[in-house]
Amino acid sequence: MNMADFLKSRKSTREFKKQNLKEVDLKEVKLLIERMNKELGESGMNLGFYEYGKHISDSLRGIGGYAGVMIESPHYISIDIKSHSPKALVDSGYYMEKLISGINKLGLGTCWVSLNDIEDERKRAIFGEESGNTEYLLAIGYAKPKNPFAQESFSERRGIEEIVFLEEMNNLVSMDTLEDRGLGDLLFYIRFAPSTKNLQPWRFIVHNESVDLFIEEFNGKYSYADAGIAMYYFEELAKRQGLNNKWDTDIKEVTIDGVNYMYIGTYKF
Repeated sequence: MNMADFLKSRKSTREFKKQNLKEVDLKEVKLLIERMNKELGESGMNLGFYEYGKHISDSLRGIGGYAGVMIESPHYISIDIKSHSPKALVDSGYYMEKLISGINKLGLGTCWVSLNDIEDERKRAIFGEESGNTEYLLAIGYAKPKNPFAQESFSERRGIEEIVFLEEMNNLVSMDTLEDRGLGDLLFYIRFAPSTKNLQPWRFIVHNESVDLFIEEFNGKYSYADAGIAMYYFEELAKRQGLNNKWDTDIKEVTIDGVNYMYIGTYKF
């Protein structure tokens, strides 16, 4: 499955089998984590693996999870962030989604589990003294089969005209213009990247030789991890068009037409 098809069909797994990963899959997951930790290097972030997940799901029931519901799975991966700076939170979303892409290729289910509203002391009691900076978990395992006759819920996605603009915020851009610049498919599919509660807080401003990324403020907060997720998939989709550049980040808050945004960075062609 190519990245565009994966993004369009990507769904989080809400229900997992209680079965532990088979040895061959467990080994591959641990290798992915090991490689990612090497890539993270001295970034101040580290991935941890909790092979026996029942203690964690029992401890977090009612206080952690996806949209307030704890996701029970046989295993969890944590991301420990030493610094809670906006840059670190953006990077956490980028690397966690990169890990998810690797896990997806193994045919395994995943789901983000938020720990944002849990006190550090409680986290340390659950994960250990060195884990007070754990912001997210990733539930992983074998997805439960879905009822083929059940109606699946569908999350409506914002159209391109709501998240992509030309030269300045709120200046509408046509698909013809995006196609002329070779960005039509890329910005069409980026809409399917996951985000907190599917709010799609990203705003892209297209220039002649670059694209700027902003995230919109919701309820007085910025979903920095969502920015990192969008950056990862943007880069991966760009690679399929022969572009191998990286985002240049310079995070700062701006107000445009009375709306607060956080400028995240620029991708240059």
